[in-house]
Amino acid sequence: MNFKELGLSDDLIDSISYMGFEKATPIQEQAIPKILDRKDLIACAQTGTGKTAAFILPIINKLSQKEASNDSINTVVICPTRELAIQIDQQINGFTYFTSISSIAIYGGGDGDDWEEQKKALTSGVDIVVTTPGKFIAHLNMGYMNLKNIEHVILDEADRMLDIGFHDDILRIFSYFPKDRQTLMFSATMPNKIRDLAKEILNEPDEISIAISKPAEGVMQIAYLCYDPLKTKFIKRLIDGKESCKSIIIFTSTKKQVGEVVRELRNKDYLVLGISSDLDQSQREDVLIKFRAKQCRVLVATDVMSRGIDIKDINLVINYNVPNDAEDYVHRIGRTARADTTGIAVTLLNEEEQYKFLRIERLIEKEVLKSPVPTEIGESPTWNPNASNKRPSNKNRGKSKRYKGKRS
Repeated sequence: MNFKELGLSDDLIDSISYMGFEKATPIQEQAIPKILDRKDLIACAQTGTGKTAAFILPIINKLSQKEASNDSINTVVICPTRELAIQIDQQINGFTYFTSISSIAIYGGGDGDDWEEQKKALTSGVDIVVTTPGKFIAHLNMGYMNLKNIEHVILDEADRMLDIGFHDDILRIFSYFPKDRQTLMFSATMPNKIRDLAKEILNEPDEISIAISKPAEGVMQIAYLCYDPLKTKFIKRLIDGKESCKSIIIFTSTKKQVGEVVRELRNKDYLVLGISSDLDQSQREDVLIKFRAKQCRVLVATDVMSRGIDIKDINLVINYNVPNDAEDYVHRIGRTARADTTGIAVTLLNEEEQYKFLRIERLIEKEVLKSPVPTEIGESPTWNPNASNKRPSNKNRGKSKRYKGKRS
């Protein structure tokens, strides 16, 4: 279906075409007419399905057909991370390039100048505010925002916000909004806590569910059985000389591992950078700019990158660790094979991680091909996920064997 059939204005369709959007995705096809019809909505769709355009296009369409308010806010988009706030605001800027609609991203990590700029926008009036919960509450506490004309509130990545612990903050923010509003909730998963929150803040919502917890068809998945000490050695073997893999993301479970993997992979042939919450905002933005521009070939990241960050043409995703949450696996490998492209997702499995990976296979309803690492890399564990996960540490496994003489 094209966007004209969804009831959007000609001017907005011109902006959509200018940004390279051609046909609507399933979530856009289903969500846009409901939002234009002023329905509250709870929508479940996986990463990379076009959720941002699904909720922001109909809002922009409505804003373009009404007179601007000089001193108030019309729409608030709440999301879990500063990176996602920046990305959503950038998309809004693209869609509204030929209009007078204004927007601003509100997030932490900046300096006093950022605060003053945000305060000025919030007090003088801005059409769309994209914000993280904590920073928005900080401005709420100052008492200078006019929220009486709020018409639309969107929660994006709602499940992630609850995982982080923003439930009470969300309810506090909503207590400031007028009752007569349209509320939209977008989530990659639909656990009971999301439904409970929906009952508290939505009014008789319509519901949409698109491809829950299934990787994109274009992702080729493979798991390698590999002891921890051999993981970076195997990654080097996997990516060195593979010039077709120009953009690679490696996911680790901890910030400490990000630094370790970056140090072990550094070489003179390509740039390897890490991103985690240890970096300040300007550093994180600089890393993402270099990665998007293909100046950085390998990005090592924690799960802060696994949802919502739109970086196109990722050729290879490597799971250095198996995520604890099976849903996070879907979001990690969703960084590749976006928008009908193809990609490769590689997971490295030590002995202790095998049962977690078995849970992932049950979730995605697919058995992933498993292979030992090449013998020249070293020894591989055996695939035995049902064995006790109380194994001794494998930190010394996989190291090259040395002759120690005959036993006495």
